[in-house]
Amino acid sequence: MSSTLAGWLFLLPGLAFYLVFVFWPIIQTAWYSFYDWNGIDASTWVGVKNFVKVFTDPVLLGSIGHSFYLVIFFSLIPIVLGMIIASLIRDIRAKAVSTFAQVCLFLPRVIPGAAAAVAWTWMLAQDGIVNQMLSAMGLGEHATSWLGNQHTALTSVGVIGFWLQLGFCVVLLSAGIGGIDKSLYEAASIDGAGWWSQLWHITLPGLRGQIAVCLTMTVVAALASFDVVFMATQGGPGYSTMVPGVMVYRLAFTQNRVGLASALALVLMVLVLLVVGPLQRLVQGKEEA
Repeated sequence: MSSTLAGWLFLLPGLAFYLVFVFWPIIQTAWYSFYDWNGIDASTWVGVKNFVKVFTDPVLLGSIGHSFYLVIFFSLIPIVLGMIIASLIRDIRAKAVSTFAQVCLFLPRVIPGAAAAVAWTWMLAQDGIVNQMLSAMGLGEHATSWLGNQHTALTSVGVIGFWLQLGFCVVLLSAGIGGIDKSLYEAASIDGAGWWSQLWHITLPGLRGQIAVCLTMTVVAALASFDVVFMATQGGPGYSTMVPGVMVYRLAFTQNRVGLASALALVLMVLVLLVVGPLQRLVQGKEEA
């Protein structure tokens, strides 16, 4: 048996699983997106009408905008703050203390997003611990139902996402910092470079690959978010926290508009690929360099 044939035989089970449970559902979704179908009765061909509605309906288009807004909290803030925290952990001399800090920061990542959303729903309620702390500090006039207020709900969901993603970024960036030659920091210190200067000129360039991975994972989590939003607000109040993932679920399973839900799902998939593609090329460019 040739090595090529043996390789294909080993690949066949995984390839079959991918074709049946990933590729074929994508093909079906693409097919449904051109029909007006309630999931039960006969379908009606509508062409690109569903896609036109995705980009013209304020609610559907707004859900896409909300997902990009969540990128700030799911991705940008965790990466920036994570790099600073990882650099501070690097300066801790006691190995046990730095390890304990990383474990504590990574714990939220272990918690399922749905469970974290429920816990934060209790904390952000009108009588939750967040408002109790504000009242204790004399800031009771700022207390509100954070997830029930249209002006604060989306940002509050973003805070939950930030809490979930920060530990992942810290641990990954800490691992990357461990691979940077320590002599670079020693030479910079001798030349009089301060902590912030070392962070900008040594740590940041040295973490290019890890930052790209963090961006990929966290941006996908933001654009394809479902569990946190669904368990915390279900897209409300109104449509103030509606994101594509929740909107697809609502269209398909509560409004029986499978064709429109499929079109929105395809648009979401394309958006994720358009974001992930350049980030993956950034990682590959780093590896080739």
